[in-house]
Amino acid sequence: LKPSALELFFASGGSAFIHLLDPSSSSRADLYRRLASLRRHHLRVCYLSHPWRALRRHRLTEEWVNRRLSNLEYLMALNAFAGRTYNDLTQYPVMPWVLRDYSSASIDLTDPGVYRDLSKPIAAQLPKREAEFQERYNGWCDPEIPAFHYGSHYSTAGTVLWYLLRLEPYTTSAVDIQGGRFDCPDRLFWSLEDAYAGVTTTTNDTKELIPEFFCLPDFLLNASRLDLGKPQLREQVDDVVLPPWAEGSASKFVRVHREALESEHVSNNLHHWIDLIFGYKQQGPAAVEACNVFFYLTYEQRVDRDAIEDEVLRRA
Repeated sequence: LKPSALELFFASGGSAFIHLLDPSSSSRADLYRRLASLRRHHLRVCYLSHPWRALRRHRLTEEWVNRRLSNLEYLMALNAFAGRTYNDLTQYPVMPWVLRDYSSASIDLTDPGVYRDLSKPIAAQLPKREAEFQERYNGWCDPEIPAFHYGSHYSTAGTVLWYLLRLEPYTTSAVDIQGGRFDCPDRLFWSLEDAYAGVTTTTNDTKELIPEFFCLPDFLLNASRLDLGKPQLREQVDDVVLPPWAEGSASKFVRVHREALESEHVSNNLHHWIDLIFGYKQQGPAAVEACNVFFYLTYEQRVDRDAIEDEVLRRA
């Protein structure tokens, strides 16, 4: 990963994402200085070379702690300050799984038992699985590749396209990366219960959620009647299969899911997840202790692309 763009946010709610063909820090800084020098009315300059300073300056954490910002609003602000954006699939906004019950006929959001443990990575929810990942890390002995718990990541372009397969322009992008067709039906996003089981019981799936789970029912519906294929042991893949407590309604699922995000339980524990994704448990000893170390290439500036002479390897 390497910083190569600037993003402008407008009062109207829109934005402009400027990707530089010359991604050197000097060219990006020069463009920033030119824009800042315009001194246009209402132009607010916020260069995120030190995002924590900007976050402190805007006092967003204080607003959130005092319940003047919702959990969703604060998480979206953290994503923006971390350089995540809807305009880049590789740095798409990331949100947490908050519930663990996707099979009951009804759900009580005052019951702590229906929530995932926000103090642990989604892949380490089960003690047995966490022990397996710690064993992998402690037993790693490759001289060139640093030890890690997870070989995949909680947020990738593939993850975004997997979730948003039923909506354009993501449908077209998903087809493009699969060589002009949909992926195998058995691997598509077809069920909430199955998706949660995948991230909590297998060793190769660590994906968290995206904002649409809390605000956009449409992505769960196959409104375009796409032919997504028929798995070997299930019915044709169509609308995403919802938890029974959603009563077959994508709108109800999103509403209840948003209520869960804003619940007292999540409000009291969300800071643990923020530490894992945006805070001090991302790297170093704290990440090791929290079972939160990912493959080294997923971290920013861990590889100097400009120093790679092989063109094919550099593009990869």
